[in-house]
Amino acid sequence: MINPNSNEAVTEGLREAVKPLTYAEGPEIVCISLPEGPLGIETQEHVESVTLPLRRKVESANDADAFVIACYSDPGLFVAREGTTRPVFGIAESGVLTALARAERFGVIAIKSRSIPRHLRYLRQMGLMDRLAGERPLEMSVAETASGEGTLAKMIAVGRELRDLDGANAIVMGCAGMARHRKPLEDALGIPVIDPTQAAVTMAIGTLAVG
Repeated sequence: MINPNSNEAVTEGLREAVKPLTYAEGPEIVCISLPEGPLGIETQEHVESVTLPLRRKVESANDADAFVIACYSDPGLFVAREGTTRPVFGIAESGVLTALARAERFGVIAIKSRSIPRHLRYLRQMGLMDRLAGERPLEMSVAETASGEGTLAKMIAVGRELRDLDGANAIVMGCAGMARHRKPLEDALGIPVIDPTQAAVTMAIGTLAVG
């Protein structure tokens, strides 16, 4: 799994999030940061800046059986797929598809308001806008979601708005930095909460298992 920013706190959160997916005979799940990346991917400029470094990272990792790009903007997903014959999964695509298997309508918790138009463009490309209940921001940075105080409380408040006001039957966490909050958030909301990093790794493991 490649965290396309240079924030090691986020990467460590990813390692913790995917631990339940490891098993004795299963593939090793390696989580790495992208040193060339920004501290957090929060703008379109950030997205564009990591595209080619991600492609080079994928091309150089000849011993990997599959790749997961661990950013909810799925930066470099398509150009990375062009650089390898191995499967490449984006966490936004995987998270949304998992939510659709759990509920009729899903909501997304974004880090910031300015992230939402970028996410909506992606959903339009996927043809899934009619299944989106809504997307609401925390107005926090990637770093704050990963290790800041009060993150879970804010996520619960926004999740309740998505559930009660927008009619979401499931919630997708719209940033890899939120990974550690999935279970307590689900317990608080009483509806499925999807960690897109877990969703993408699960899809990768399933793909490798069936050959």
